[in-house]
Amino acid sequence: MDIKQIAKDTAKMLQSYLTYQAVRTVSAQINETNPYVAAWLHRFSTKERIQDGEVYIEQLFLEKPELALRIMTVRQHLAEEMTEFLPEMVSTGIMQANMEHRRQHLERITQLDLSNPSIQESESNSADSSSYETPSENS
Repeated sequence: MDIKQIAKDTAKMLQSYLTYQAVRTVSAQINETNPYVAAWLHRFSTKERIQDGEVYIEQLFLEKPELALRIMTVRQHLAEEMTEFLPEMVSTGIMQANMEHRRQHLERITQLDLSNPSIQESESNSADSSSYETPSENS
């Protein structure tokens, strides 16, 4: 397991996600003042692959540099605001989710299947027969 590579991949994914959130924010802002540009940004965003935020920004610079700059500014602001809380939130979220998954798994594996009466009867019959001694055993 290469922790540095995992960290790099995570950072790249987070950058792309923040680019996506910045595009949503800028699009909502522009939609109020200039719906034509907002529609253009929406079309551009569906044409260009926003999954890679850096490629998206590069392509946007070629067509509308002012929008690229605005999105980069919003993305940077989002990153600065959330990086203070992110490590603790991720750790806490993963710990809580893991605990919940383990609890659900434990409940599933320890639960009796009450919906199947044939299983209940066979378990009941085997318990009954083992708790009673037959007359031949008493002799």
